Amino acid sequence: MSTLHTLRLLVTGFVSDWRSLSLSSLLYPHRAEAQLLLLGFLAVSLLLLVARLTFGRRTTRNRVVLPALSDSMSRAGAAWLTHLPLLCALTGLPFLVLAVADPSAPFVRRETTYPGRRICLTIDASDSMISPFRTETLTLGAKSATDTAFLTTVAAAERFVQMREQGNYRDLLALVEFGSEAYVVTPFTNDYDNILLSLSLIGDPREFAAFPDQRTLIARAIEESVELFKRFNFLDAAGNLLVIFSDGEDTLAAAHGRSLDDIIHSAVESGVPVYFVRMNYDKTIGQEIPDAMWIDAVKQTGGKFFAASDERSLLAAIREIDQVSGGTVKLTDYGAQSSRFELFAIAALFCFVLAATAKLAVPQLQKFP
Repeated sequence: MSTLHTLRLLVTGFVSDWRSLSLSSLLYPHRAEAQLLLLGFLAVSLLLLVARLTFGRRTTRNRVVLPALSDSMSRAGAAWLTHLPLLCALTGLPFLVLAVADPSAPFVRRETTYPGRRICLTIDASDSMISPFRTETLTLGAKSATDTAFLTTVAAAERFVQMREQGNYRDLLALVEFGSEAYVVTPFTNDYDNILLSLSLIGDPREFAAFPDQRTLIARAIEESVELFKRFNFLDAAGNLLVIFSDGEDTLAAAHGRSLDDIIHSAVESGVPVYFVRMNYDKTIGQEIPDAMWIDAVKQTGGKFFAASDERSLLAAIREIDQVSGGTVKLTDYGAQSSRFELFAIAALFCFVLAATAKLAVPQLQKFP
């Protein structure tokens, strides 16, 4: 089944390339070689024709003529059908000449759909994130196991990005860091390495110590993240996802004079489900006072609340988010120059193979000398 699916994709891509092809817009860097090939073919054809006309008449005596086709076919139809292999071969000649010219498109614009989502990773960098959170297997880059909630959060986000990359997704990822204000570290990009680099930079203990905002305003992070989706015009797209890593120690639940209900309502209207991973070591769900408030809030958006109390529950949370975050992403690929040699070479080969097969394998298309 996978082989048939791969073949179907190849054929679909080949047909799509042919439909978008414009001969007038192509560049031909080896035009001279193609012209030389065409002239050589015409010269050889002319010589063969002259030779046939000159010597062919001398061998007509004592020739035995046999019928080339079955009796059920008319003589006119039989005479025409015997030339089909030659016509197929001649049809492939222009494609061969164009292939030799090595055509290339000077500018390529192609829209392709990939499996993936638009995911905004939002990380709490407030002072309360210095609380301990011991891990055994989670590491941040090449560093050893983390020991604070913030470093563990960054390591978990890094693991999540690696899982998405290894899953053959083509997500559009963004990174937001927040305290009492929210900052867009990296806007939406399909470059996983860029996001991983940004995570490694904010995960530096010195950068964390220099982060200016000490308070935790989760509502402000949601507000800024939803605005980021709006700025990229993703509101009408299916597959948006907001992932928040925070200790959840925010009882104010407001931002810029807007209540949490108002901010959550804007997330619902924008089609951005919120997945909240509450980072608090050794504290299960309900042991933190704000838990019930955030559970109700994220449920309204269609998301889910996770109480990460240890490494096992944290890894289970990001695995579950990875599994639910399917969908598709439509990307526009641009290329400065793209070769079109393969299209013409395949077309020429197809014509020549078809002509040879028809001549050798179909008795009705053969005739005896």
